[in-house]
Amino acid sequence: MSKYNSRKTTVDGITFDSKKEARRYLVLKKMEQDGEIKNLRLQVPVELVPSFEIVVDGKKRKRRAMRYICDFVYEVNGTTIYEDVKGRKTDVYAIKKKLFEYKFKTTIKET
Repeated sequence: MSKYNSRKTTVDGITFDSKKEARRYLVLKKMEQDGEIKNLRLQVPVELVPSFEIVVDGKKRKRRAMRYICDFVYEVNGTTIYEDVKGRKTDVYAIKKKLFEYKFKTTIKET
């Protein structure tokens, strides 16, 4: 059990973080087979802020890149859809979603 009471679930040899995410995968997989969507990808990392160096009090400090890992990415009629299966929206997710929207001028579909 995770801290959000979700159970890891394996479908098609792929382990998902929750039953809900696994069910959504099956729906999207069927949609792809039926030709409704194309190029279904799972767990796609998206860089929100690149790595950088900063000098603080004369000391150089390295900062790692900030990434958002999108549950599903696919195309509908030439438009890329970024989708995240949400049970609970955390503060960290809200910040990353806002950065994503600012950088890419689109939003994350939440299911």
